[in-house]
Amino acid sequence: MNTPNGRRTGLVATAGVLGGVLAVTALAGTSTAATGGNDGGGRPTSQSRATGSNTDASTGTGTGAQKASDARIVITPGQGSHGIPVDSPVGVTVSDGKLTKVTMTAVATGAELPGTLSADGTSWKPDGTLKRATKYQITAEAQDAEGRSATGNATITTVSPSNDFIGHVSPENGSTVGVGMPVSVEFGAAVDDKAAVESEIQVSSSSGQQVVGHWFGDHRLDFRPEHYWQAGSTVTVTLTRDGVQKTVTFTVGRSQISTVDAKTKQMTVTRDGRTIRTIPISSGSDEHPTYNGQMVVSEKFRHVHMNGASVGLTEKDGKPSYDIKAVPHAMRLTDSGTFIHGNYWGADSVFGKVNTSHGCVGLKDVRNGGDGSQPAAWFFDHSMIGDVVIVKNSVDKTRLAPGNGLSDWNMSWSEWTAGSPAA
Repeated sequence: MNTPNGRRTGLVATAGVLGGVLAVTALAGTSTAATGGNDGGGRPTSQSRATGSNTDASTGTGTGAQKASDARIVITPGQGSHGIPVDSPVGVTVSDGKLTKVTMTAVATGAELPGTLSADGTSWKPDGTLKRATKYQITAEAQDAEGRSATGNATITTVSPSNDFIGHVSPENGSTVGVGMPVSVEFGAAVDDKAAVESEIQVSSSSGQQVVGHWFGDHRLDFRPEHYWQAGSTVTVTLTRDGVQKTVTFTVGRSQISTVDAKTKQMTVTRDGRTIRTIPISSGSDEHPTYNGQMVVSEKFRHVHMNGASVGLTEKDGKPSYDIKAVPHAMRLTDSGTFIHGNYWGADSVFGKVNTSHGCVGLKDVRNGGDGSQPAAWFFDHSMIGDVVIVKNSVDKTRLAPGNGLSDWNMSWSEWTAGSPAA
Protein backbone atom coordinates (compact mmCIF):
# COMPACT_ATOMS: atom_id res chain seq x y z
CA MET A 1 0.00 0.00 0.00
CA ASN A 2 1.16 3.49 -0.64
CA THR A 3 0.24 6.63 1.17
CA PRO A 4 -0.46 9.98 -0.49
CA ASN A 5 1.62 13.00 0.29
CA GLY A 6 0.92 14.30 3.77
CA ARG A 7 0.39 10.77 5.09
CA ARG A 8 -3.35 11.15 5.25
CA THR A 9 -4.18 7.49 5.43
CA GLY A 10 -4.65 5.11 8.30
CA LEU A 11 -6.22 1.67 8.31
CA VAL A 12 -9.73 1.31 9.66
CA ALA A 13 -10.38 -2.18 8.44
CA THR A 14 -7.57 -3.95 10.12
CA ALA A 15 -7.02 -7.23 11.81
CA GLY A 16 -5.45 -7.13 15.21
CA VAL A 17 -4.27 -3.62 15.81
CA LEU A 18 -1.03 -3.62 17.82
CA GLY A 19 -0.38 -7.19 18.59
CA GLY A 20 -3.82 -8.64 18.10
CA VAL A 21 -2.40 -10.60 15.16
CA LEU A 22 0.67 -12.14 16.70
CA ALA A 23 1.00 -15.39 14.83
CA VAL A 24 3.70 -15.58 12.20
CA THR A 25 1.19 -17.06 9.77
CA ALA A 26 -0.81 -14.75 7.55
CA LEU A 27 -4.41 -13.71 7.86
CA ALA A 28 -6.94 -14.11 5.12
CA GLY A 29 -9.32 -11.34 4.17
CA THR A 30 -9.23 -7.77 2.97
CA SER A 31 -8.67 -4.46 4.62
CA THR A 32 -9.54 -0.87 3.93
CA ALA A 33 -7.94 2.39 4.94
CA ALA A 34 -9.14 5.82 5.97
CA THR A 35 -7.70 9.27 6.44
CA GLY A 36 -5.29 9.76 9.28
CA GLY A 37 -2.15 11.69 10.04
CA ASN A 38 1.43 11.64 11.24
CA ASP A 39 0.66 12.80 14.76
CA GLY A 40 2.55 11.95 17.89
CA GLY A 41 -0.59 10.77 19.62
CA GLY A 42 -0.83 7.94 17.15
CA ARG A 43 -3.89 5.76 17.48
CA PRO A 44 -7.34 7.09 18.33
CA THR A 45 -8.79 5.82 21.56
CA SER A 46 -9.80 2.22 21.52
CA GLN A 47 -13.56 2.69 21.68
CA SER A 48 -13.87 5.47 19.16
CA ARG A 49 -11.92 4.51 16.07
CA ALA A 50 -13.60 5.38 12.82
CA THR A 51 -14.94 2.74 10.49
CA GLY A 52 -15.78 2.96 6.84
CA SER A 53 -14.88 1.90 3.36
CA ASN A 54 -12.08 4.31 2.60
CA THR A 55 -8.89 2.81 1.26
CA ASP A 56 -5.28 3.80 1.28
CA ALA A 57 -3.35 4.88 -1.73
CA SER A 58 -1.52 2.51 -3.99
CA THR A 59 1.04 2.97 -6.70
CA GLY A 60 -0.28 4.76 -9.70
CA THR A 61 -1.05 2.68 -12.73
CA GLY A 62 -4.34 4.40 -13.39
CA THR A 63 -6.28 1.24 -12.57
CA GLY A 64 -9.42 3.09 -11.52
CA ALA A 65 -12.29 2.50 -13.94
CA GLN A 66 -15.21 4.07 -12.15
CA LYS A 67 -16.12 6.67 -9.59
CA ALA A 68 -16.08 5.74 -5.93
CA SER A 69 -19.07 3.85 -4.61
CA ASP A 70 -21.87 5.76 -2.87
CA ALA A 71 -22.31 2.85 -0.46
CA ARG A 72 -21.16 3.66 3.07
CA ILE A 73 -20.46 0.75 5.40
CA VAL A 74 -20.51 1.14 9.19
CA ILE A 75 -19.32 -1.64 11.49
CA THR A 76 -20.40 -1.56 15.13
CA PRO A 77 -18.48 -1.37 17.42
CA GLY A 78 -15.68 0.57 15.76
CA GLN A 79 -12.33 -0.67 14.55
CA GLY A 80 -9.92 -1.53 17.34
CA SER A 81 -12.58 -1.70 20.05
CA HIS A 82 -11.68 -4.01 22.88
CA GLY A 83 -13.24 -5.13 26.14
CA ILE A 84 -16.51 -5.64 24.27
CA PRO A 85 -19.13 -7.50 26.37
CA VAL A 86 -20.07 -10.80 24.74
CA ASP A 87 -23.70 -9.70 24.59
CA SER A 88 -22.88 -6.25 23.18
CA PRO A 89 -24.64 -5.28 19.92
CA VAL A 90 -22.37 -6.16 17.00
CA GLY A 91 -23.30 -5.70 13.38
CA VAL A 92 -22.88 -4.07 10.00
CA THR A 93 -25.08 -1.51 8.28
CA VAL A 94 -24.88 0.23 4.92
CA SER A 95 -26.40 3.42 3.55
CA ASP A 96 -26.91 4.20 -0.15
CA GLY A 97 -26.33 0.58 -1.07
CA LYS A 98 -26.81 -3.07 -0.15
CA LEU A 99 -24.54 -5.53 1.56
CA THR A 100 -23.41 -8.38 -0.68
CA LYS A 101 -21.20 -10.31 1.71
CA VAL A 102 -20.27 -10.16 5.40
CA THR A 103 -17.95 -12.49 7.27
CA MET A 104 -16.99 -12.49 10.95
CA THR A 105 -13.99 -14.65 11.79
CA ALA A 106 -12.14 -15.49 14.99
CA VAL A 107 -8.59 -14.37 14.23
CA ALA A 108 -6.82 -17.04 16.29
CA THR A 109 -8.66 -20.06 14.89
CA GLY A 110 -10.05 -18.86 11.57
CA ALA A 111 -13.50 -20.10 12.58
CA GLU A 112 -16.31 -18.15 10.90
CA LEU A 113 -19.36 -17.06 12.87
CA PRO A 114 -22.66 -17.50 11.07
CA GLY A 115 -24.79 -14.40 10.68
CA THR A 116 -28.01 -13.11 9.20
CA LEU A 117 -28.43 -10.53 6.45
CA SER A 118 -31.61 -8.47 6.59
CA ALA A 119 -34.20 -8.93 3.84
CA ASP A 120 -33.48 -5.47 2.42
CA GLY A 121 -29.71 -6.05 2.44
CA THR A 122 -28.92 -3.03 4.59
CA SER A 123 -27.83 -4.73 7.80
CA TRP A 124 -26.16 -7.88 9.13
CA LYS A 125 -25.64 -9.32 12.59
CA PRO A 126 -23.99 -12.47 13.94
CA ASP A 127 -26.09 -15.36 15.16
CA GLY A 128 -25.61 -16.26 18.81
CA THR A 129 -23.28 -14.96 21.50
CA LEU A 130 -19.64 -14.06 21.06
CA LYS A 131 -16.87 -15.83 22.97
CA ARG A 132 -14.94 -14.11 25.74
CA ALA A 133 -11.34 -12.97 25.26
CA THR A 134 -11.60 -13.45 21.48
CA LYS A 135 -10.45 -11.22 18.66
CA TYR A 136 -12.80 -11.09 15.67
CA GLN A 137 -12.27 -9.69 12.19
CA ILE A 138 -15.37 -8.43 10.39
CA THR A 139 -15.21 -7.96 6.62
CA ALA A 140 -18.11 -6.44 4.70
CA GLU A 141 -18.74 -5.85 1.01
CA ALA A 142 -21.51 -3.73 -0.52
CA GLN A 143 -22.64 -2.23 -3.81
CA ASP A 144 -24.42 1.01 -4.59
CA ALA A 145 -27.25 1.46 -7.11
CA GLU A 146 -24.72 1.68 -9.94
CA GLY A 147 -23.08 -1.60 -8.98
CA ARG A 148 -19.94 0.06 -7.64
CA SER A 149 -18.35 -1.86 -4.79
CA ALA A 150 -17.29 -0.76 -1.34
CA THR A 151 -15.56 -2.67 1.43
CA GLY A 152 -15.27 -2.23 5.18
CA ASN A 153 -13.43 -4.11 7.88
CA ALA A 154 -12.97 -3.92 11.62
CA THR A 155 -11.28 -5.97 14.27
CA ILE A 156 -12.80 -6.10 17.74
CA THR A 157 -11.87 -7.97 20.90
CA THR A 158 -14.33 -9.22 23.50
CA VAL A 159 -13.82 -8.68 27.20
CA SER A 160 -10.80 -10.34 28.75
CA PRO A 161 -10.31 -9.90 32.50
CA SER A 162 -6.54 -10.26 32.26
CA ASN A 163 -5.96 -8.03 29.25
CA ASP A 164 -8.34 -5.18 30.12
CA PHE A 165 -7.64 -5.14 33.84
CA ILE A 166 -6.40 -1.54 33.85
CA GLY A 167 -6.03 -0.79 30.15
CA HIS A 168 -5.83 -2.91 27.03
CA VAL A 169 -2.36 -4.42 26.84
CA SER A 170 -0.51 -5.50 23.73
CA PRO A 171 1.16 -7.69 22.74
CA GLU A 172 -1.10 -10.45 23.95
CA ASN A 173 -0.34 -12.90 26.71
CA GLY A 174 1.59 -15.91 25.44
CA SER A 175 2.52 -14.36 22.11
CA THR A 176 5.87 -14.30 20.33
CA VAL A 177 6.91 -11.03 18.69
CA GLY A 178 9.84 -9.35 17.01
CA VAL A 179 12.50 -7.34 18.84
CA GLY A 180 10.89 -3.99 18.01
CA MET A 181 7.51 -4.64 19.64
CA PRO A 182 6.87 -2.19 22.50
CA VAL A 183 4.42 -2.87 25.28
CA SER A 184 1.45 -0.62 24.62
CA VAL A 185 -1.40 0.06 27.02
CA GLU A 186 -4.48 1.85 25.72
CA PHE A 187 -7.15 3.38 27.95
CA GLY A 188 -10.77 3.87 26.98
CA ALA A 189 -10.98 7.07 29.03
CA ALA A 190 -8.46 9.89 29.30
CA VAL A 191 -5.96 9.44 32.14
CA ASP A 192 -5.45 12.47 34.37
CA ASP A 193 -3.12 11.10 37.06
CA LYS A 194 -0.56 9.54 34.79
CA ALA A 195 2.02 8.95 37.50
CA ALA A 196 -0.46 6.98 39.61
CA VAL A 197 -1.61 4.84 36.67
CA GLU A 198 1.92 4.21 35.45
CA SER A 199 2.94 3.09 38.95
CA GLU A 200 0.35 0.29 38.70
CA ILE A 201 2.13 -1.21 35.66
CA GLN A 202 5.52 -2.88 35.91
CA VAL A 203 7.39 -4.19 32.86
CA SER A 204 10.50 -6.34 33.18
CA SER A 205 12.63 -8.46 30.85
CA SER A 206 14.61 -11.62 31.49
CA SER A 207 17.43 -9.85 29.62
CA GLY A 208 17.80 -7.38 32.48
CA GLN A 209 17.22 -4.40 30.17
CA GLN A 210 15.89 -1.28 31.84
CA VAL A 211 12.32 -0.63 30.69
CA VAL A 212 10.69 2.81 30.91
CA GLY A 213 7.20 4.05 30.04
CA HIS A 214 6.28 7.00 27.83
CA TRP A 215 2.87 8.65 27.43
CA PHE A 216 1.48 9.50 24.00
CA GLY A 217 -1.39 11.78 24.91
CA ASP A 218 -3.95 10.85 27.56
CA HIS A 219 -4.95 7.43 26.22
CA ARG A 220 -1.73 5.56 25.41
CA LEU A 221 1.23 4.46 27.52
CA ASP A 222 4.08 2.54 25.87
CA PHE A 223 7.04 0.76 27.47
CA ARG A 224 10.39 -0.06 25.82
CA PRO A 225 14.07 -0.46 26.66
CA GLU A 226 16.74 1.90 25.33
CA HIS A 227 17.55 -0.50 22.50
CA TYR A 228 15.51 -3.27 20.88
CA TRP A 229 14.52 -6.21 23.08
CA GLN A 230 17.12 -8.93 23.31
CA ALA A 231 16.21 -11.86 21.07
CA GLY A 232 14.95 -14.86 22.98
CA SER A 233 14.09 -12.90 26.10
CA THR A 234 10.82 -13.04 28.02
CA VAL A 235 8.94 -9.86 28.93
CA THR A 236 6.54 -9.75 31.86
CA VAL A 237 3.90 -7.07 32.34
CA THR A 238 2.38 -6.90 35.82
CA LEU A 239 -0.72 -4.80 36.44
CA THR A 240 -1.90 -4.09 39.97
CA ARG A 241 -5.07 -2.39 41.11
CA ASP A 242 -6.85 -2.38 44.48
CA GLY A 243 -4.69 -5.24 45.70
CA VAL A 244 -5.48 -7.45 42.69
CA GLN A 245 -2.69 -8.39 40.30
CA LYS A 246 -2.74 -9.61 36.69
CA THR A 247 0.19 -10.69 34.54
CA VAL A 248 0.80 -10.67 30.78
CA THR A 249 3.90 -12.47 29.48
CA PHE A 250 5.27 -12.63 25.95
CA THR A 251 8.39 -13.94 24.25
CA VAL A 252 10.74 -12.02 22.00
CA GLY A 253 11.64 -14.19 19.00
CA ARG A 254 14.62 -13.96 16.70
CA SER A 255 15.94 -10.54 15.72
CA GLN A 256 14.93 -9.45 12.22
CA ILE A 257 15.74 -5.95 11.03
CA SER A 258 15.10 -5.02 7.40
CA THR A 259 16.65 -1.86 5.98
CA VAL A 260 15.08 -0.18 2.96
CA ASP A 261 17.43 2.10 1.07
CA ALA A 262 15.19 4.39 -1.00
CA LYS A 263 18.20 5.61 -2.98
CA THR A 264 19.53 2.21 -4.09
CA LYS A 265 15.99 0.75 -4.08
CA GLN A 266 17.12 -2.37 -2.25
CA MET A 267 15.99 -3.89 1.06
CA THR A 268 18.49 -5.84 3.15
CA VAL A 269 16.97 -8.39 5.54
CA THR A 270 19.15 -9.14 8.55
CA ARG A 271 18.35 -12.08 10.85
CA ASP A 272 20.24 -12.32 14.15
CA GLY A 273 22.98 -10.09 12.74
CA ARG A 274 23.39 -11.98 9.47
CA THR A 275 22.12 -10.80 6.08
CA ILE A 276 19.77 -13.47 4.75
CA ARG A 277 18.41 -11.73 1.65
CA THR A 278 18.56 -8.54 -0.39
CA ILE A 279 15.33 -7.66 -2.20
CA PRO A 280 14.77 -5.05 -4.95
CA ILE A 281 11.99 -2.64 -3.95
CA SER A 282 10.11 0.41 -5.15
CA SER A 283 9.38 3.05 -2.51
CA GLY A 284 7.66 6.43 -2.55
CA SER A 285 8.09 8.76 -5.49
CA ASP A 286 9.57 12.23 -5.09
CA GLU A 287 6.02 13.60 -4.96
CA HIS A 288 4.89 11.05 -2.32
CA PRO A 289 8.08 9.97 -0.54
CA THR A 290 8.28 7.25 2.08
CA TYR A 291 9.04 8.24 5.66
CA ASN A 292 12.60 7.82 6.81
CA GLY A 293 12.94 6.15 10.17
CA GLN A 294 12.42 3.04 12.25
CA MET A 295 9.04 1.37 11.85
CA VAL A 296 7.60 -1.81 13.31
CA VAL A 297 5.29 -4.34 11.69
CA SER A 298 2.01 -4.10 13.61
CA GLU A 299 -0.41 -6.00 11.33
CA LYS A 300 -0.31 -8.58 8.55
CA PHE A 301 -2.87 -9.12 5.78
CA ARG A 302 -2.92 -11.49 2.86
CA HIS A 303 -4.90 -8.92 0.86
CA VAL A 304 -5.82 -5.25 1.19
CA HIS A 305 -8.33 -3.30 -0.91
CA MET A 306 -7.00 0.09 -2.01
CA ASN A 307 -8.99 2.87 -3.67
CA GLY A 308 -7.54 6.29 -4.38
CA ALA A 309 -10.83 8.22 -4.30
CA SER A 310 -11.29 7.51 -0.61
CA VAL A 311 -8.12 9.45 0.21
CA GLY A 312 -8.66 12.23 -2.31
CA LEU A 313 -6.53 10.80 -5.11
CA THR A 314 -8.75 11.19 -8.18
CA GLU A 315 -8.40 12.09 -11.81
CA LYS A 316 -9.91 15.26 -13.33
CA ASP A 317 -13.07 13.33 -14.25
CA GLY A 318 -13.53 12.27 -10.62
CA LYS A 319 -12.44 8.67 -11.14
CA PRO A 320 -10.09 7.18 -8.53
CA SER A 321 -6.44 7.19 -9.48
CA TYR A 322 -6.45 3.46 -8.75
CA ASP A 323 -8.77 0.77 -7.43
CA ILE A 324 -6.94 -2.43 -6.52
CA LYS A 325 -9.20 -4.84 -4.71
CA ALA A 326 -6.60 -7.34 -3.49
CA VAL A 327 -3.12 -5.97 -2.86
CA PRO A 328 -1.24 -9.04 -1.63
CA HIS A 329 1.09 -9.60 1.33
CA ALA A 330 0.51 -6.28 3.08
CA MET A 331 2.07 -5.43 6.43
CA ARG A 332 1.34 -2.22 8.29
CA LEU A 333 4.24 0.00 9.35
CA THR A 334 2.42 3.15 10.57
CA ASP A 335 -1.06 4.09 11.70
CA SER A 336 -1.14 6.80 9.04
CA GLY A 337 -1.02 4.22 6.28
CA THR A 338 2.54 3.22 5.43
CA PHE A 339 2.70 -0.44 4.37
CA ILE A 340 5.22 -2.83 2.90
CA HIS A 341 3.34 -4.99 0.42
CA GLY A 342 3.32 -7.03 -2.75
CA ASN A 343 3.04 -5.28 -6.10
CA TYR A 344 1.87 -7.32 -9.11
CA TRP A 345 0.91 -4.42 -11.40
CA GLY A 346 4.36 -2.87 -11.70
CA ALA A 347 6.70 -3.97 -14.48
CA ASP A 348 9.67 -6.11 -13.48
CA SER A 349 11.93 -3.22 -14.47
CA VAL A 350 10.48 -1.06 -11.66
CA PHE A 351 11.87 -3.02 -8.72
CA GLY A 352 15.34 -1.91 -7.79
CA LYS A 353 15.20 0.84 -10.42
CA VAL A 354 12.36 3.35 -9.89
CA ASN A 355 10.44 4.69 -6.88
CA THR A 356 6.81 4.81 -8.00
CA SER A 357 4.56 4.49 -4.95
CA HIS A 358 2.53 6.98 -2.92
CA GLY A 359 4.65 6.31 0.17
CA CYS A 360 4.70 2.58 0.80
CA VAL A 361 7.37 0.01 0.00
CA GLY A 362 6.48 -2.38 -2.82
CA LEU A 363 7.98 -5.83 -3.47
CA LYS A 364 7.51 -7.89 -6.62
CA ASP A 365 4.51 -10.21 -6.45
CA VAL A 366 1.83 -11.87 -8.56
CA ARG A 367 -1.91 -11.28 -8.67
CA ASN A 368 -3.61 -12.88 -5.64
CA GLY A 369 -0.19 -13.51 -4.09
CA GLY A 370 -0.33 -17.23 -4.86
CA ASP A 371 3.33 -17.73 -5.84
CA GLY A 372 5.40 -18.40 -2.73
CA SER A 373 8.64 -17.87 -4.65
CA GLN A 374 7.96 -14.17 -5.17
CA PRO A 375 9.94 -11.69 -3.03
CA ALA A 376 6.80 -10.26 -1.38
CA ALA A 377 5.56 -13.73 -0.42
CA TRP A 378 8.95 -14.71 0.96
CA PHE A 379 9.22 -11.56 3.07
CA PHE A 380 5.66 -11.92 4.35
CA ASP A 381 6.20 -15.53 5.35
CA HIS A 382 9.49 -14.72 7.07
CA SER A 383 8.17 -11.73 9.04
CA MET A 384 6.30 -11.47 12.31
CA ILE A 385 4.52 -8.77 14.25
CA GLY A 386 7.16 -6.66 16.00
CA ASP A 387 9.84 -6.95 13.31
CA VAL A 388 11.69 -3.75 12.50
CA VAL A 389 11.74 -2.07 9.07
CA ILE A 390 14.11 0.89 8.72
CA VAL A 391 13.82 3.29 5.79
CA LYS A 392 16.78 5.51 4.90
CA ASN A 393 17.80 7.89 2.10
CA SER A 394 14.23 8.86 1.20
CA VAL A 395 13.81 12.43 -0.01
CA ASP A 396 11.12 12.93 2.64
CA LYS A 397 12.01 15.59 5.21
CA THR A 398 9.12 14.97 7.61
CA ARG A 399 10.01 13.57 11.03
CA LEU A 400 8.15 10.32 11.58
CA ALA A 401 6.16 10.84 14.77
CA PRO A 402 7.12 8.19 17.37
CA GLY A 403 3.43 7.75 18.24
CA ASN A 404 2.50 7.02 14.61
CA GLY A 405 2.06 3.26 14.84
CA LEU A 406 4.81 1.50 16.76
CA SER A 407 7.46 4.01 15.76
CA ASP A 408 8.61 4.48 19.38
CA TRP A 409 12.24 3.87 18.44
CA ASN A 410 12.42 7.19 16.56
CA MET A 411 12.62 8.96 19.91
CA SER A 412 15.95 9.30 21.69
CA TRP A 413 16.28 7.67 25.10
CA SER A 414 16.48 11.05 26.84
CA GLU A 415 13.26 12.17 25.12
CA TRP A 416 11.64 8.85 25.92
CA THR A 417 12.39 8.92 29.64
CA ALA A 418 11.30 12.54 29.81
CA GLY A 419 7.80 11.39 28.85
CA SER A 420 7.47 9.24 31.96
CA PRO A 421 6.29 10.94 35.18
CA ALA A 422 7.56 7.85 37.02
CA ALA A 423 11.09 7.98 35.57
